[in-house]
Amino acid sequence: MHSLVIIPTYNEIENIHEIIPAVLEQDGQLELLIVDDNSPDGTALAVKEIQKHEKRVHLIERPGKLGLGSAYLSGFKFGLDMGYEYIFEMDADFSHDPQMLPVLLKTAQHNDLVIGSRYVKGINVVNWPLSRLILSWGASMYVRIITGMPVKDPTGGFKCFHRRVLESINFDEILSDGYSFQVEMNYRTWCKKYKIEEVPIVFTDRREGQSKMSKKIIREAIFMVWKLRIMRLLKKI
Repeated sequence: MHSLVIIPTYNEIENIHEIIPAVLEQDGQLELLIVDDNSPDGTALAVKEIQKHEKRVHLIERPGKLGLGSAYLSGFKFGLDMGYEYIFEMDADFSHDPQMLPVLLKTAQHNDLVIGSRYVKGINVVNWPLSRLILSWGASMYVRIITGMPVKDPTGGFKCFHRRVLESINFDEILSDGYSFQVEMNYRTWCKKYKIEEVPIVFTDRREGQSKMSKKIIREAIFMVWKLRIMRLLKKI
């Protein structure tokens, strides 16, 4: 099983030295791709140093802060071109526990998309203020109601795709770039009738660094859900 974990980074120097070995030690067949958006804190330089003694680490350097969605699309293209069978999305800040990677991979043997879910069995979030928890849980309910998609954590970013799913999606048609990118990828997968499974995870707020969430990202997500729903009604998805 040839598997690739994609981690987008922007100013993650406080986490990068720990997250890379934490991922790679989970499975000897896992490889890791860092997609860095020209982090001014030297994240890419740190990755290059690690690459000197770790051949399973790959790096894409981009010229600026181009967005989460486009970072993952760059990673998906790399993964498909290099022939990986399973392709993961994951954050750099330890909010996604690397020890769950083998669980997602095992579940992916019988599914097309596996989502590490904060809400599939109650609410499993640690160290979030109540306001953010309400926002996140409410956003998940909002997406489910508008789209009809039976995914309890549609905005989550810890997941594993089988390559056949990504091969079936035209990346040029992707509309989203912020956190609504996660919703759109799930929605397009569901519309194509692929099998989606959620596995419970415990989501822990980042150890170091700053969150990339913004009001612009939230606004995009609110309106993007309606756009996706309308496009499906018009049979454009």
